Amino acid sequence: MTVLKKPAHVIEIFLQPGELWFGDANTRIRTLLGSCVAITLWHPRRRIGGMCHYMLPDRIRGTGVALDGRYGDEALDLLTNEIKAAHGYPHEYEAKLFGGGHMFMHAVDTSKNRRDQVPDRNVAAGRALVQRHGFMVKAEQMGGGGHRQVIFDIWSGHVWVKHTQLPRDPHRPAEECTP
Repeated sequence: MTVLKKPAHVIEIFLQPGELWFGDANTRIRTLLGSCVAITLWHPRRRIGGMCHYMLPDRIRGTGVALDGRYGDEALDLLTNEIKAAHGYPHEYEAKLFGGGHMFMHAVDTSKNRRDQVPDRNVAAGRALVQRHGFMVKAEQMGGGGHRQVIFDIWSGHVWVKHTQLPRDPHRPAEECTP
């Protein structure tokens, strides 16, 4: 993964699971994903955008309970609130989706109903959420096995992903894949 050098004036934000960030062209956002999903949103003309890193697709939320970025539906609601605060609309933003990887080979190769597994539910939720909110999907790299490093440069809208696959043989180190 060859990433452009960050200009000196740019701040760099590292998202932990459940966090999100919305910023301007002076921002680079990074995260590390396993079964979680990250969604980047970028306004190409205004060069503003954000990223969320959610852990689970949703939860049953009681009345008066604050939105929580650990859940995909709520994380996207929080990012949509940021878009509204910036006087924008979801259809003006480009969305890119990443993650939802299985972290254990036995989970990747199982015959169990995959729709019930967290990574697969996260992937399905991400796709449904961006569609429901009206975002333009520009790219995605989701599913499979292994983890991903994601870097999003808001000044350009570029997203770099380093996907490290799970080893087929648990006694051999993982190999990187090139998209």
